[in-house]
Amino acid sequence: MQNKPLFVTGIGTSVGKTIVSAVICEQLQADYWKPVQSGDLDNTDSDQVRKLISNTKTVIHPETFRLELAASPHQSAKAQGLKITPSAFQIPKTDNQLLIEGAGGLFVPLASDFLLSDLIRQLDAEVVLVIRNYLGCINHTLLSLHALAGLAIPLRHVVLNGNFNEDTRDIILANIPAGTTWSEMPEIRELTRSCIASLKPQLHRPTTN
Repeated sequence: MQNKPLFVTGIGTSVGKTIVSAVICEQLQADYWKPVQSGDLDNTDSDQVRKLISNTKTVIHPETFRLELAASPHQSAKAQGLKITPSAFQIPKTDNQLLIEGAGGLFVPLASDFLLSDLIRQLDAEVVLVIRNYLGCINHTLLSLHALAGLAIPLRHVVLNGNFNEDTRDIILANIPAGTTWSEMPEIRELTRSCIASLKPQLHRPTTN
């Protein structure tokens, strides 16, 4: 039976979803798909993943929406006279493991009546939640975990991206649902193919909370 898609989302913006996506794609030789690219069309997340991976099996599937304005997708789409609808998304056909990268966090609006969490459920994907240490990250993490549980979206894995102080790390780990695996990824100083290929984040056993 084919594995369900992995959907990489974060507790907010700029937490390292694309780097984590590249690492996972390299490790699993998984296909990559960014359904909605909002802004940075000259250096998209798909472009970055393509530059960072070394394996020849990963296929980078084209975005469904390429939006010029670097803003919330619903605003970017509106600026181009578009509306993002659920029916616009068709999951790429592949026999390979598929990794999907979202935009921002779970409740980013793709349209006024269509959130990123709705897309995750529509695609029947399992979530990889990326967490980065900043003031407020504990609150954002716990909100994301409660949202996933309330929406019955399966959480496959949690990534602690970068350096965490002990108190922050402990409270986050104490709230990861039982049975969820997690890993730690070191702070990356130089983003290169060789760096991504060498990264093997320490995988921890499922939590028993």
